[in-house]
Amino acid sequence: MSDLEKQVSAGWSRMGSMLVREGRPHEIPESGTFVNAPVSRGSTVLFPSLEAMNRTDGRSHAHKVVYGAMGSPIQHQLEEMLSRIEGGTHTQVVGSGLAACALPLLAFLGCGDHLLLPDSVYGPTRRFAGTMLQRMGVTTTYYPPTASHDEVLALMRPETKVLFAESPGSHTFEVQDVPMLAEIAHEAGALLMLDNTWGIGVFQPFTHGVDVSIQALSKYPAGHSDVIMGSVTVNDDACWKTVRDAAIQLGLCAGPDDCWLTLRGLRTMGVRLAHQSRSALEIAQWLKTRPEVARVLHPALEDCPGHEFWKRDFTGACGLFGVELQPGISVETTERMIDGLSLFGIGASWGGYESLVLPTTGHIRRVTGEGGPTSATFRLHIGLEDVEDLKTDLARGLDSLQF
Repeated sequence: MSDLEKQVSAGWSRMGSMLVREGRPHEIPESGTFVNAPVSRGSTVLFPSLEAMNRTDGRSHAHKVVYGAMGSPIQHQLEEMLSRIEGGTHTQVVGSGLAACALPLLAFLGCGDHLLLPDSVYGPTRRFAGTMLQRMGVTTTYYPPTASHDEVLALMRPETKVLFAESPGSHTFEVQDVPMLAEIAHEAGALLMLDNTWGIGVFQPFTHGVDVSIQALSKYPAGHSDVIMGSVTVNDDACWKTVRDAAIQLGLCAGPDDCWLTLRGLRTMGVRLAHQSRSALEIAQWLKTRPEVARVLHPALEDCPGHEFWKRDFTGACGLFGVELQPGISVETTERMIDGLSLFGIGASWGGYESLVLPTTGHIRRVTGEGGPTSATFRLHIGLEDVEDLKTDLARGLDSLQF
């Protein structure tokens, strides 16, 4: 195994013991217990007296419950596990990845405030900023994900309350200089929020200055493409109270069955991603040898934008990366190639056990117009299939291209 192969999987391999042991009781009763915690389904919570009920303040930032929408035991076990993985103190789980992006933005932004978003941001987050936040009176400015310190600083305003990052971008894969963004945000009295879905477990957000870390748990934590969930993790009591109160006020929660499935998925996330990250790197390196390919957008490769930040800040990689084809290959030809693949499902998500492909040409820069791919592109998620079988499938598709 090469040094780079070891690097992309090292972070995942080291997580195994924690993923297996945490988020469940360590003390085993004399009567015995099941390995997996039970699911508690419920809306109404009963108390023996009004005094006991009143002592349980569901609006506080502690995990106290007077109604099922405030959480359940299995939800809180999942939240404790996610806090450990992210290196934070408190986590709120919600019903989707988009809800996880929206919750902290709603919690910390109000009329007259200013938000900075990277131009490579997840499409639904962009849509949320351009619709609901705009109607609330929040102004959004987009910055290039590869912007320098001075370029980002020039976009900050006195009313800027949130600087948002997504590193790497889930379509164009630029790795951002998160510590630099944190410095700019904090000097201006703003918060740095990070969509850390690609880097779960291999990028520790709070050691690099992040204030709020966001996850789409539908991806690698659940791991089987059958759950929709998200999470918001913080490392500060004041931030936590704001996030928790907003979640209660908005009625945001997650179903206990989805929490149970996600907690179960986390038990195997380390071994899944150690394998998937190595497979993805092998396929990315192989794709670089193909004449049809102009560039492979994998953060572990030296020519990927922001590779130096990945090498500095990350302890591993995942199985998602992009491919930019040669300029002479049309979008229509690329789409026919994608339709002809047999082992890659065509799907908009990622993070499960199966390999996926998605055209991404329409997801390049929309505002800043800088640095994005100029030819046909697609995104690959590498699952648990045999690597040689996946190469054979891709080779057959690439052979069909004419340029």
